[in-house]
Amino acid sequence: MLIHVVKSKIHRVKVTGAELNYIGSITIDQDLLDAANIVEGEKVQVVNNNNGERLETYAIPGPRGSGEITLNGAAARKVSKGDILILITYAILTQEEASTFKPSLVFPNQDNLLI
Repeated sequence: MLIHVVKSKIHRVKVTGAELNYIGSITIDQDLLDAANIVEGEKVQVVNNNNGERLETYAIPGPRGSGEITLNGAAARKVSKGDILILITYAILTQEEASTFKPSLVFPNQDNLLI
């Protein structure tokens, strides 16, 4: 049997931008992507703590050390600058693999930078 488990989580980042006229995705500071083991194009679940919205999109890298968290395309309508998000990715593993798997959990500071 295969099960979905949390692969990566970036906990409580602040939205720095929302670009409606863009072809979808979420731009995430490359340092955060690396720390969370998220690759370019990977599906990301976006959970908005401010309004309860949940959506799925894909990751694109932003400049290192910028703290950028920008929702692009239609997803821009689901956030406001300053909203607090949790970003989650999942993996599909066997139960045996899942029993020893450890997700990458990242807890950035209030400026979306690594501590």
